[in-house]
Amino acid sequence: MLNNFIFLVQSQHIAPAFLIIPFLILIGMIAAGPIFFGHFWEHNYKTIAVTLGLAVLGYYIFALGDYHMPVHTFFEYASFAILLSSLYIAAGGIYININANATPAMNVALVAVGAVLANLVGTTGASLLLIRPFIRLNVHRIKPYQIVFFIFIVSNAGGLLTPLGDPPLFIGFLKGVPFFWTLQHLFTPWVLTIALLCLIFFLIDSRNKETAYTPRPEVVAKNEEKTEFYVSGKRNLFWLAIIIGAIFLDPNVIEGLPHIAYDGNKFSFLREIIQLSAAFACFKFSSKTALAGNQFNFHPILEVVFLFFGIFFTMMPALQLSAAIASSPEFSQYITPNFLYWATGSLSGFLDNAPTYANFLSLAMAKYDMAQNSVVEVKAFATGTGADPETLILLEAISLAAVLFGAFTYIGNGPNFMVKAIAESAGIKMPTFFAYIVRYSIPFLLPALILVWYLVVYLKLF
Repeated sequence: MLNNFIFLVQSQHIAPAFLIIPFLILIGMIAAGPIFFGHFWEHNYKTIAVTLGLAVLGYYIFALGDYHMPVHTFFEYASFAILLSSLYIAAGGIYININANATPAMNVALVAVGAVLANLVGTTGASLLLIRPFIRLNVHRIKPYQIVFFIFIVSNAGGLLTPLGDPPLFIGFLKGVPFFWTLQHLFTPWVLTIALLCLIFFLIDSRNKETAYTPRPEVVAKNEEKTEFYVSGKRNLFWLAIIIGAIFLDPNVIEGLPHIAYDGNKFSFLREIIQLSAAFACFKFSSKTALAGNQFNFHPILEVVFLFFGIFFTMMPALQLSAAIASSPEFSQYITPNFLYWATGSLSGFLDNAPTYANFLSLAMAKYDMAQNSVVEVKAFATGTGADPETLILLEAISLAAVLFGAFTYIGNGPNFMVKAIAESAGIKMPTFFAYIVRYSIPFLLPALILVWYLVVYLKLF
């Protein structure tokens, strides 16, 4: 997901509308499979996802003769899968245990720390480091809504302050947006969003009085005496730093790095080799105690890798068609901050927020005859020093929507599905795809997104 994604808004080969059907089928299967045919879905989701992805891929190559989109999507997916797999393995060997009372205040404090940490190690890294300690802390009162708010805050909204935080922002950085632009322009919206979601989480969590078991008196006494943090597998922090640092090894930014050249673009493979090597070292030399404490296994990451293979390739027509429609001349008048916020957000929630960000950045810049493949023009667009000062507001709207709406569904951002899979492997019955949206995203996340839009984009107060 973190390679230099260059998405063409207009292409010589526009996919026919019916080619969206495989994507809709896959999303429908992800939503309905666990409910109506759980046994079949559990044993065949890999085959279904790969088959649908290959079907769309084959149509592009053999029917449309379009190699450009599949090649970009392949490298995008490979980077995404390798990064997530590497982070999963590295974090799996780091055992964090918290001796404390699982109070609503403690839970809010933990996810707030995760929101800060997400800007240093990414939403994926922060999620994988903290989700298991979060579950263990609440083991006697764990509920699905707690995992959902963890996804809202740590896996998505938290990573709004730096390009390291979330893939869309990193793509912007690679294209020319200054590194500290996000911290400068999105800090207040970040505080507003995190504070609002934490407040809602606290109020809901305060009503959770149920316990699955009664802790031993000595455990209660120890937790009430003082809060302690215990970390095992610290050596993996070194490998984790290497995996995250390798993200910056992009041949489009650093001259002289080995790369694969195709159609005028440079695709990285060095950083992927480094990340896989670090992941292998992590697993080989990880503390057995830490792995056992985390009940480490490969099932959650395999589920993400296979399902997102299907998602990445079946969503190619949806992204291409939406870009073609939005880039038509009659749409130019609608390229406003309000439109970009809701359009970017809507697609980010149901497609993938990284290519959606790149798509709408290109669309917004095209309105001013600026090109996203020019670092100078992207910087001018981001700082409002180019054709129109309003471009700064346009990029704020795109950035906010891409990151925040990534939490709207399980597939909006990579960490979401992985956190869900880890929670389910721990025995937590997570809501289905549509139940997640109806029971949590619409009543709790959407009001926060509307408030951010109204104050930041519509009124331009921040």
